[in-house]
Amino acid sequence: VDGVSFSLKAHETVGLVGESGCGKTTIGRTILSLEKPTSGRILFEDRDITNVPTGELRPLRGKMQMIFQDLDAALNPKMRIRDILEEAITIHHPSGGADVEKRISGLLEQVNLKTTKLGNFPHELSGGEKRRVGIARVLAVGARFIVADEPTSALDVSIQAQVVNRFRDLQKHLGLSFLFISHDLRVVELVSHKVAVM
Repeated sequence: VDGVSFSLKAHETVGLVGESGCGKTTIGRTILSLEKPTSGRILFEDRDITNVPTGELRPLRGKMQMIFQDLDAALNPKMRIRDILEEAITIHHPSGGADVEKRISGLLEQVNLKTTKLGNFPHELSGGEKRRVGIARVLAVGARFIVADEPTSALDVSIQAQVVNRFRDLQKHLGLSFLFISHDLRVVELVSHKVAVM
């Protein structure tokens, strides 16, 4: 990845498109400091975070999150959905049990997932349900900027539409910003305010 330069405003979605293997995911991971760049700068909320030490980066982690493409790998297979969401909430916002329960209920409502799914393990969910858990998890930590890596891949067209509508609703009501990585130009056109092509 070389010569990449773009900006993303609050409440905006930038679609990032390009062929498989061109470096779209690498860009998303680099922005979130999951990969270290060899040159260039990354600015988040007017602060240069390119070489910020891990300890200083931790408070920012709650504001910037990634929905990974492979949720089978990203969701712990040995944890129930309730535990996955509870862990995300308590790591970034330590609080009492009743408060956590209330927050989990709110998250399920936001992503349109039934409470009966809380007792399930990830492998017991459909692709669309896993995607909703992925979205709920990034919302659980209070993310304002979300890198969504191929969030509609391997989903049926009707489920893709539900996921896209969920992104748009959440952006409208929570004021989120998205870097929407995809090779599906039709979906990118639906969600993006501007598009970057690699």
